[in-house]
Amino acid sequence: MKRRTFIALFGGAATWPLAARAQQAAMPVIGFLNSITYNAEDVAAFRQGLADVGFIEGQNVMVLYRHADGHYERLPALAAELVAQQVGVIVTVSSSPAALAAKRATSTIPIAFLIGADPIRLGLVSSYNQPGSNATGIDVAPESLMAKRIELLNDLAPNPRYSLH
Repeated sequence: MKRRTFIALFGGAATWPLAARAQQAAMPVIGFLNSITYNAEDVAAFRQGLADVGFIEGQNVMVLYRHADGHYERLPALAAELVAQQVGVIVTVSSSPAALAAKRATSTIPIAFLIGADPIRLGLVSSYNQPGSNATGIDVAPESLMAKRIELLNDLAPNPRYSLH
């Protein structure tokens, strides 16, 4: 799956916390926090994911974008800014530092993250099955599943004819 497709799917999933708040506010607000520079393709994919589940930016949802441009030290202030704006959910894409900054900034606003690191080890969640906090998301490269992948591969091809050695 391509990165943009995945971000689009994630964008749609990130709107789930907004469903409950949509009736309370005239227009729900999503905070988009990223540690890198603005990337038009990623933002377009995110918008497509929102549209796929019925959220059209500017019509029935507002998105506040915050990009740290690679300056990780700016992330806490950017996360605090989104919290002060009372966003309904904070979305972080491909950025453990952004997810951690959001987690430190709020314990009540839902945080949806897409990272390539173990969220348990980082302290974002308590476990995969029960996050135990306001943060949840996807680890796109879970090392913890490596043993299971090898077991599955062995089940699928118990006697491989080719060797890597």
